[in-house]
Amino acid sequence: MAENESGQAAAGAETENDGPMLSIITQYIKDLSFENPNAPASLNPELPAPTVEIGVNVQATALTEENYEVELRIQATAKHGDETAFIVELVYGGMFLLRNFPSDSMEIMCMIECPRLIFPFARRVISDATRDGGFSPLQLDPIDFAGLFSAHKSQQSEAGHA
Repeated sequence: MAENESGQAAAGAETENDGPMLSIITQYIKDLSFENPNAPASLNPELPAPTVEIGVNVQATALTEENYEVELRIQATAKHGDETAFIVELVYGGMFLLRNFPSDSMEIMCMIECPRLIFPFARRVISDATRDGGFSPLQLDPIDFAGLFSAHKSQQSEAGHA
């Protein structure tokens, strides 16, 4: 009987002291598009490496009080001069459990920490898609999600003052 009581007391103590918890419930490709509009000419091995422009956006949606969907949107456009070599667009999603975080830190968790966790997987999808499209795998550099978030907040602030 004493073991039962101490087991219950230990479980109760854990519940009272639960700290913040971030967990990936699942992650998935929500949308993927690869275009190679000038193939086979764009695949000529004598062409120089294309110039690549990258665009990144993050969106988050509350599904329940503790579950959030975070979408990492990546677009890469590669060109040889004025000719498009390829365009790859990816919406990579993750569903996250965010429990016991202060309400003022939820936006930071959803817009910085969650995309940081799923980025390596999205990076691999982009790399595989470009390789499977006949190009050298596109290896995205790490993304500063805190910097993106800060820049977005600055733009919102400037728009509010205009």
